[in-house]
Amino acid sequence: MHEVKTLPKIADRKPDTHKGDYGRILVLAGSCGMTGAACLCSSAALRAGAGLVTLGIPESLHGIVASKLTCVMTHPLPETHVKTLSELGRQDILDFSELFDVVAIGPGLSQHLETKRLVLWLLQSLNRPVVLDADGINALADNPAILDKIKKQIILTPHPGEMARILGVPSPQEIQSKRLDISRMFVKGRDNVTLVLKGHQTIVMNEEKFSINKTGNPGMATAGAGDVLTGMIAAFLGQNYTPFDAAQLGVYLHGLAGDLAAQEVGEISLLATDVLNKLPKAFLAYRENTCL
Repeated sequence: MHEVKTLPKIADRKPDTHKGDYGRILVLAGSCGMTGAACLCSSAALRAGAGLVTLGIPESLHGIVASKLTCVMTHPLPETHVKTLSELGRQDILDFSELFDVVAIGPGLSQHLETKRLVLWLLQSLNRPVVLDADGINALADNPAILDKIKKQIILTPHPGEMARILGVPSPQEIQSKRLDISRMFVKGRDNVTLVLKGHQTIVMNEEKFSINKTGNPGMATAGAGDVLTGMIAAFLGQNYTPFDAAQLGVYLHGLAGDLAAQEVGEISLLATDVLNKLPKAFLAYRENTCL
């Protein structure tokens, strides 16, 4: 395994092009009280260049997210009695996913038992690459052996607490003390898995290589920042970057946008929406330097 110290280039768009050339992304996210996570993730996917993004949301929350989102399409799905995604939507989601290039699962889904079962079923049934975050990872932590049954490409984006739950480790501190070693152990023998272990100097790793990110700041330790990252990585994956390159670009530009936002509002007042709003400037700045 070797360390990668350069970043892939972002290609210019051809004049004769259309939205289908840049990836169709399906985001499965949100529950009662957590519609913000769903909106941040799906909006970030568009800001990161995806051609088309559709948000699958519990049906009673459809009006809420539709009023927040202008450029993201929405798809109401069957829900549980507490307004989380229901197993009744399994076939609907599976059939609908065939229209997309990438599926992002997790932001704000909740840890409702039925929703967790839905996530585990989808991970084994979807025919599209997946970016798994937040409550999607929490669902996987209940049955981590399922990860070895998944054949499609999957990018996991845990923070140290979620990583600890997946591995059955008592505390996030143990993850933090051995971040590289634990990441190597996790991806070993899993050629379809790309790991993004979030935190200070986020690690991106697959079975062959890794990178350690240098952008970002403590102000990004704020609710919703990870949801923005998930949408970005899904967008790059939908634009035909390899899973490793998609993750590496997403992490770097996410941190760069956070740094640009911190220059304007400071670290203490930094919000996830500030990161989202600085993505255009981060993309422009990125073209000037493609080295970590």
